Amino acid sequence: MENSDVFGSSSAPLTWHDFLERMRHPSAADFVKAIKSFIVSFLNNAPDAERDSKAVQEFLGNMEAAFRAHPLWAGSTEEELESASEGMEKYVMTKLFARVFASIPEDVKADEQLNEKMALIQQFVRPENLDIKPTYQNETSWLLAQKELQKINMYKAPRDKLVCILNCCKVINNLLLNVSLASNEDHPGADEFLPVLIYVTVKANPPQLHSNLAYIQRFRLQTRLAGEAAYFFTNMLSVESFITNINAKSLSMDDLEFEKNMESAQALLSGLCESSDNFYGQTNQNFDLATKAESEDHAATHPHPHGESSETKSDMSEELYGKNDAALDKVPSIADPENKGAALLLKEEEAKQIFVDFPYLYSEAGDLMVGDIDDLLNNYRQLVIKYVCLARGLGVAIQYPSLLSTQVRKFEQSESEAPKDSEIRKEAYPKNGMQRDSGFNLENTKSQKQEEEAAEQD
Repeated sequence: MENSDVFGSSSAPLTWHDFLERMRHPSAADFVKAIKSFIVSFLNNAPDAERDSKAVQEFLGNMEAAFRAHPLWAGSTEEELESASEGMEKYVMTKLFARVFASIPEDVKADEQLNEKMALIQQFVRPENLDIKPTYQNETSWLLAQKELQKINMYKAPRDKLVCILNCCKVINNLLLNVSLASNEDHPGADEFLPVLIYVTVKANPPQLHSNLAYIQRFRLQTRLAGEAAYFFTNMLSVESFITNINAKSLSMDDLEFEKNMESAQALLSGLCESSDNFYGQTNQNFDLATKAESEDHAATHPHPHGESSETKSDMSEELYGKNDAALDKVPSIADPENKGAALLLKEEEAKQIFVDFPYLYSEAGDLMVGDIDDLLNNYRQLVIKYVCLARGLGVAIQYPSLLSTQVRKFEQSESEAPKDSEIRKEAYPKNGMQRDSGFNLENTKSQKQEEEAAEQD
C-alpha cells in the first residue's frame, strides 16, 4: 500500500477559525450570500440522493474556483486554497447534515439490516472463519481499530467521518506490516488486510454504517477522495458488501452449521430481552410485596383511630399494591438491567444520538478546556448519585473507586502497550500529522462538537 497523503493533494495545516474569520470579512459578503442562498434552496427540496450529491459537488467545486480568484486569497499557497475548500465543505455539510444523512428510506432500511446482521454474526464469528492467520491475530490492536471506527457517528463533516475509517484501517495495516517484518514474510496485501477489516467491522458494529459510507461517497469533495484515502474507503465499501451478502461459504462453514449459529445468536439476543423483562416484572412484584408487608406492619402497630380492622386495611393494601403473593426468591443483579439496555440499544435506530448527547464521552485530554471541569464534576456527581440509588434499589453492593484501582491500573498498563491515538494520526498523515478535527488544526483549544456548534450558529 502506498504511503501517500491520505487526502490526496491536501497537506496544508488547515485552520477552521482562519476560514471563518475570512468569511466574516466585508469583502467576503458575496461568498456568504451565495452560501446561505444555496443552503436555503437545498433545504427546500425533498431528499434525492443523486440530485443532492450532484448539487453539493457542483457548488463546492464552483466555490473552490471562486476562492482562487478572490482578493481575500490573493497570494495564497495551494495548501491555503485547499484549506479554504475543506473549510467550505465542513461548513456547508454541517448545515445540511440533518437533511441529507440517513434521510432516504432505502438507506435507513440498509442500516437496519446491516446492523442486525452484524449483531448476529459477531456472536459466533472467529478469525479462523475469515482465514486470518494466527500471526495476524491481535485482540489489543483490533480493539483499538474498533474504537476508531465506532467514533464515526460523532462527526458531521464527510472528511471527519472518513478519518475515522482511515485511522481504523491504519491500525490494522500497521499491525500486518509489523508482523510481516518481524517474521520476514512478504508485504501484506489486500488478501491479508480485507479479512481483518471485515472482522473488526463486525465486532465494532458501528450504527448506520451504510448511511455513513453513502454520505462520504456522495458529499466528500471528489477531488479529495483520492490516493490512500480512496484505497481504504474502497476496502470499507467491500466490507459492507461482504457482510450484506454473507453466507455459510463466506465464513468457511457448511450451511447447517451457519444456520444453527444464526438461530442460536438470534435466540441469545432475544433471550436477553425476555430475561430482562422477567427481571423487571419480578422486581416490581417484589417491590409491591415489600411495600404491602410494610403497610400491614404499620397497621398492626398503629391501629386506625376509627377502629379500622386489619382485614379492611389488608383489602386497601391489595387495592393499592396488588394481590400478588409471590415470595422474594432472588437478589436482583445489576447486570440484568444492563443486559436489557444493551439488547434494546441494538434495536434502536437512533441509538447513536444517545451517546452524542454526552459531550465528553469521546473527548481526549487535549479537547478539554478549563471551563469544562465544572461540567465534568457536575456530571460525575449526578452519575454517582444515580449509581448509588440504583444499587440500593436493586439490593446490590456498591463498588467504590478504591475497589477498582487495581483493574484501572491493569487497563492503563495494557493501554500503554498499544499505539496511542496521536501516533495513529501521525501515521495516517505522514506529511504533517493532521488531526481528526476535519483537518482544521485548533491547537487543542476546542472540541469537535464545539466546532460544529459554532458552524451551526454562524
